[in-house]
Amino acid sequence: MIQNPILPGFCPDPSIIRVGEDYYIANSSFEWWPGVKIYHSKDLKHYEQLPSPLNRMSQLNMVGEDDSCGVWAPDISWDGEYFWLIYTDVKTRTGGLFNTHNYLVKSKDIRGGWSEPVYLNSSGFDPSVFHDTDGKMYIVNMINNFKGILVQEYDPEKECLVGEAKNVFPGTGRGYTEGPHIYHIGEYYYLLMAEGGTGYEHMVTMARSRSIWGPYEEDPGNPVLTSDVDNPEKLQKCGHADLVCTQNGEWYMVHLCARPPKGSRQCVLGRETAIQKMVWNEEGWLRLACDGRFGQWETEEPTGIQEYLFPEEEGKDYGKEDFDLEIADSAGNNETAKNAVDEECDKKLSMPVKKTSALLDVRYTSLRQPYDSYTSLTERPGYLRLYGQESLNSCYNVSLVARRQQDRYVQVETCVEFAPTCREQMAGLAYMYDTGNFYLLVKTREEEFGSQTLDLKKPAKLRLIKSDHFDVEDVIPAISIPEEGPVYLRVTTTQEGLYAKFFYSLDGKDYQELAEVPTNILTDEQSDGFTGAHFGMYCHDMTGVRRYADFDYFEIVKTRKEQ
Repeated sequence: MIQNPILPGFCPDPSIIRVGEDYYIANSSFEWWPGVKIYHSKDLKHYEQLPSPLNRMSQLNMVGEDDSCGVWAPDISWDGEYFWLIYTDVKTRTGGLFNTHNYLVKSKDIRGGWSEPVYLNSSGFDPSVFHDTDGKMYIVNMINNFKGILVQEYDPEKECLVGEAKNVFPGTGRGYTEGPHIYHIGEYYYLLMAEGGTGYEHMVTMARSRSIWGPYEEDPGNPVLTSDVDNPEKLQKCGHADLVCTQNGEWYMVHLCARPPKGSRQCVLGRETAIQKMVWNEEGWLRLACDGRFGQWETEEPTGIQEYLFPEEEGKDYGKEDFDLEIADSAGNNETAKNAVDEECDKKLSMPVKKTSALLDVRYTSLRQPYDSYTSLTERPGYLRLYGQESLNSCYNVSLVARRQQDRYVQVETCVEFAPTCREQMAGLAYMYDTGNFYLLVKTREEEFGSQTLDLKKPAKLRLIKSDHFDVEDVIPAISIPEEGPVYLRVTTTQEGLYAKFFYSLDGKDYQELAEVPTNILTDEQSDGFTGAHFGMYCHDMTGVRRYADFDYFEIVKTRKEQ
């Protein structure tokens, strides 16, 4: 059996293809950089993360975009020569005024070499590419304000949309019609959609037509997939799906899902990816192989496909990163790091003249832009150096390198060396959802910036800060710690992930508990967002001097097996 979710923790809106014996899934990334997460499998059970395709600012510029904007619902396809990736860059989503720009890129190698984007339209989000059996290409997307499903032909030679754009289906009446995919199977064009909203009423619906332009008849068995909302023990928020046929002719549906803790409807893990085996009934409609319409915790593995584990993936999701090796840059490419020279060197504060960008595993992510411009692995070998920029509540230049939370029970730890001179400089461990909702365990000072009587012999301070919808406060009174030397920071999730305990140590052995806090502010429901909780190394310097912090390691450990 295949256990769900197959991609745990903030992997929503899956799109899937098969190329020979290889399967690829693309997921939304929203404001997290680089754009679009790609996963590879050979058995639909085990996955490796590949380099992200949108890894240049010329392809994707999200600086200044609001929380949970950015890349929505990408779609990946293959025409026998090129991989195609279509995506929406959402600029705003407030007050029903969604500014949604759709782009298309292509590559002959899914691991790199993606083209510059071709602009398509701004009529709606969740676009997909449909390659018909006659060789024609079509762009399919929902229409803003959920007015239906738009289809228009695309000319790959001219690299533009051609012909009339037509609203082919208004939706089934269940509301929030989005996430469309079209498949030409036999004599029918099948239209797969997400409806009901991306919360607990989420679902997958279907319609079909003998022409791509319609009219489409609704599946009498809709919804094809949804969740048993009255049973909190079941997989929830099932919807936003895509289909794939195995090399042996079996059908599977990947779909969005969520795992709220027992007794709660708040999902700190965000929206994840699950898979269900499907069959076609006598009337030519798609159904769950296990019968019913509710997403299941497990599904039958494909017939005749040997289980395949990626040896290089073993243990990568958990464990300790010592920053001794240069693995891959922020786009996931094995390239030579680029140097950046900081001409404005402040010798008084021991700022370096030269900075070399960091090279990290593809699992590390940053906010809205590459982390290369504010990180280094070479200035102090064996350490990740972060140069402080704006504070975490900024949508512009934030110095954060993070990993998504994948399980309810985890422990995250890092060790930081930082010499702040004023309260506007902070560095440490972030447990965050977005710019308005986070916890920070950071080293700082209480001195006013610009004070003529600055006494660096005074102890620094350790603060545990909470931001709830931009309402910032200290969880506990600041603690005095030595000005020099490392400080070890730890957060451990408890009670099904509903709470988290923060600790610190000065020697890496004797940890002192600071506080236990609720994690509700880090959930989709509380934050009104679409992403998920992240743990990260963080540094800010609001004075503009870019004072740096050195991180010795970053460790994520799963502390308890999921029930």
